[in-house]
Amino acid sequence: MKKIVVAIDSFKGSLSTFEAGKAIEEAAKEVYEKVEVSISPIADGGEGTVEAIISATNGELVRTVVCNPLGEKIEATYGFIPHTKTAIIEMSAAAGITLISKSERNPMNTTTFGVGEMILDAISKGCRKFLIGIGGSATNDGGVGMLQALGFEFLDKNGNQVLLGAKGLKDIAVIKTENAVKELKECYFCVACDVKNVLCGENGCSAVYGPQKGATPEMIRDMDSWLEQYAELTKKVIQAADANLPGTGAAGGLGFAFMSYLDATLESGIELVMKETELESYIKDADIVVTGEGRLDGQSYMGKAPVGVAKLAKKYNKPVIAFSGCVTEDAITCNEHGIDAFFPIVRKPCTLDEAMDINHAYKNLKDTAYQVFRLIKIYENK
Repeated sequence: MKKIVVAIDSFKGSLSTFEAGKAIEEAAKEVYEKVEVSISPIADGGEGTVEAIISATNGELVRTVVCNPLGEKIEATYGFIPHTKTAIIEMSAAAGITLISKSERNPMNTTTFGVGEMILDAISKGCRKFLIGIGGSATNDGGVGMLQALGFEFLDKNGNQVLLGAKGLKDIAVIKTENAVKELKECYFCVACDVKNVLCGENGCSAVYGPQKGATPEMIRDMDSWLEQYAELTKKVIQAADANLPGTGAAGGLGFAFMSYLDATLESGIELVMKETELESYIKDADIVVTGEGRLDGQSYMGKAPVGVAKLAKKYNKPVIAFSGCVTEDAITCNEHGIDAFFPIVRKPCTLDEAMDINHAYKNLKDTAYQVFRLIKIYENK
């Protein structure tokens, strides 16, 4: 009995991780008479993390109304695993940059308040373990908005809560923690984060990520200064707070808020997802491991899902093949990081829209996988 494990990331804007897995499973079953295919949904901590983990753990989706980056009410979705009381949250569901138009992007105004509201909703359902993906933020508020939603007080000189958004940071005079939601002391937070930026300075969140969020050079200087002041005030309240730790600058300083105020641990996104989906237990007994994502390039080894899967597979000396919608010339570096061979799935000239059409992508992936499995079978039978 041939055993194949499929742990393939979504082809963003096209196939989900599960749809991609099914296409490969169909191909394998057409080639091998006796084959066992295990599909382990995967993600790198960004988009698709909730889907991957709840699919592998029999979790469910929860919908709740929260504030979007501009404080407007929207419906956000997160994952819930009842038997372990675990919440899987993508901060982008409440504070993501794709939730607002380009003309609305202004980190002075955007807030993480909705992220705190999602956490509150999960706490009310009994959750005490939180897995948080913090990629794709529209914010640069240092996580203050999230913390305000959780009951932490950031007061100006007159004793009033500061305004939401980065603009509120300049007015923080006093920080109070005593009214924070008491259940937070029972909670464990693990944050999926592959960003190594610190909170402030030339490698800080304002300078590096501010421009894509709508910040001008003047805004960047101001926000960086205000975040530094916020970090200093935080240290007076929480002595262990350290704005120079890698990851504190993630998601506009949300990493700093999680680490300082919620005692969170930061972990590689793919490592976190593989652990929660128990991928290793499947790979141990596999004959072939299949992975991939929408685009493979020279940066794929830096925290991306396929190389994470390959690294785990090589722990058990398993052969690894990968499929991708787009493959760049420098993707050859993936061969140095555990992917034995990779294959682009586009089979004839077409437009980007045609390539990303779900039906076309599914067929292209299935047909490519079919041919690859046939080749493997030839050499196995020799």
